[in-house]
Amino acid sequence: MKKLLFIICLVSFMFSCKTRKKIVDKPETTKTQTVVKAEETPIPSVTLKKVYTNDTERYIDAYRAIAQHEMQLYNIPASITLAQGILESGSGNGRLSVEANNHFGIKCHDWIGARIYHDDDKKGECFRKYKDAKYSFRDHSLFLKDRKRYAGLFKLKQSDYKAWAKGLKAAGYATDRKYPQKLISLIERYQLYKYDKEVLGDKYQNVEEAVLPQTYIVVKGDTLYSISKKYNLTVKELQNMNGLTDTALSIGQVLKVEPSNN
Repeated sequence: MKKLLFIICLVSFMFSCKTRKKIVDKPETTKTQTVVKAEETPIPSVTLKKVYTNDTERYIDAYRAIAQHEMQLYNIPASITLAQGILESGSGNGRLSVEANNHFGIKCHDWIGARIYHDDDKKGECFRKYKDAKYSFRDHSLFLKDRKRYAGLFKLKQSDYKAWAKGLKAAGYATDRKYPQKLISLIERYQLYKYDKEVLGDKYQNVEEAVLPQTYIVVKGDTLYSISKKYNLTVKELQNMNGLTDTALSIGQVLKVEPSNN
């Protein structure tokens, strides 16, 4: 009888220990599984969206690289290209830019590609249409580079955005008398000249600090005589100063007109 009681007690004790072990082990197993699941859970990435204060800033950010590339290829200041694009396209919101990717208001002329009709100086005028805005920027570069009336612009320093702005008006790019001032205002307000500096690097020269000869851009109706009187020079002095052998002038031509010390 004592043996039987001893066996029963022994079995009960062993069963009790086994039960307690399972109870203790279970939380540890659960904890390990929880940690593994937490480590395998991916952390979501956060994308910050750039905020612009106006459409002009958005336009500059979208097209500055294209303008700089055109500057590298055709020597037209990126600041001038961007300012013209902003002004002509209404910061990308104008009908021509939205429906035709035409950012510079270039009319058809001898164009054989797609076209769009839009009221400008006259009703229903023909304008060029492009598949992508980048082609509008390239056509703008070629438009200036390939026409003789703009040849004087390419004798100007690429850092002298003021002279370029005035030269465009003098060569007949726009009829608005305030066109140069509008371009210069945009360039200085949004510091577009910094994109010229990025392209030119060490070759960049700050036109506000540089000591440059005074120049004059020829406009319609100018003669060597009228210009010489304006700057207290003789016609001969003006010719010698600019290497001219006759009195012929062209619109947009850049002349040195350093005033006499007398």
